[in-house]
Amino acid sequence: MKIGSLLLDTPFILAPLAGYTDISFRLLCREMGAGLTVSEMISCHGLVYGQKKTLVMLKTIAEERPWAVQLFGNEPELMGQAAALVSERPVDIIDINMGCPVRKVIKKGSGAALMKEENLRIAEEIIRAVVTNTPCPVTVKFRSGWNDDNIIAPEFARMAESAGAAAVTVHARTWAQQFGGKADRQIIAAVKKAVHIPVIGNGDVLSYKDGLEMMAETGCAGVMVGRGALGNPWVFRAEGMPESLRDRLPVILRYLQLAEEHLDTERLLFRVKNHTCRYFTGLRGAAEIRKHIIACPSVEEIEKMLNSLA
Repeated sequence: MKIGSLLLDTPFILAPLAGYTDISFRLLCREMGAGLTVSEMISCHGLVYGQKKTLVMLKTIAEERPWAVQLFGNEPELMGQAAALVSERPVDIIDINMGCPVRKVIKKGSGAALMKEENLRIAEEIIRAVVTNTPCPVTVKFRSGWNDDNIIAPEFARMAESAGAAAVTVHARTWAQQFGGKADRQIIAAVKKAVHIPVIGNGDVLSYKDGLEMMAETGCAGVMVGRGALGNPWVFRAEGMPESLRDRLPVILRYLQLAEEHLDTERLLFRVKNHTCRYFTGLRGAAEIRKHIIACPSVEEIEKMLNSLA
């Protein structure tokens, strides 16, 4: 799959997930077969004003490349400035978030609020500002529309293309749906017909097979996996998640190793535990294992406990 001049070795992409896609989880997914990873959603204000917490989210290493940084905001000038700052770092793609449904983001006119009719001009100006201020390919992630009465994804994609976007990602749900209901693949197919740039499908990809089926059904060039990757980095492999604890343990322990290498695990211990607990879905005794993980005072203790199960 090609985005601008960047060639991905697989069309399966890890979606940006606030609170989840930190560097350790992204690196794990790259090792498991993701062709591209995306940062957590990063505020243009945080970047431009140099907020420490925001800058930490830009951490990457050479082994992660290619990777994308996702920006959000509703001010074209600030988004352009943020894009310029990001471009000074090792990054391959800048993605613009125009699909986040979270109310605190919507209230500020960002995320999916940019798909409202009164904000479409601002959305276009943001894309043009980001494209102007970076040599990287620019992609745009958005939803089907604001609600069922305003399905505008094909038109929105054409606007993004004309503004300079190198690819678009469509989460085939409306803002009103949030994460409920079912993603409508027909909308992804309609977007594919509307533009000449690559279209990436998103929504309800819970397995490698789901991704292949989405591409076959819609004609999209790639798929972006979000919630389907949590606790299941095997989603990027055709063989899928192993059925036994023994076969899952090496990947779980690898995640913990990456967390120790790249995160402040003392401060982010809850996040590490949250990720780790998800890997046991469907296994006998999972509830008991999770109880032990939650009780551990450190990542080292989690590793010791898991090694005792091998």
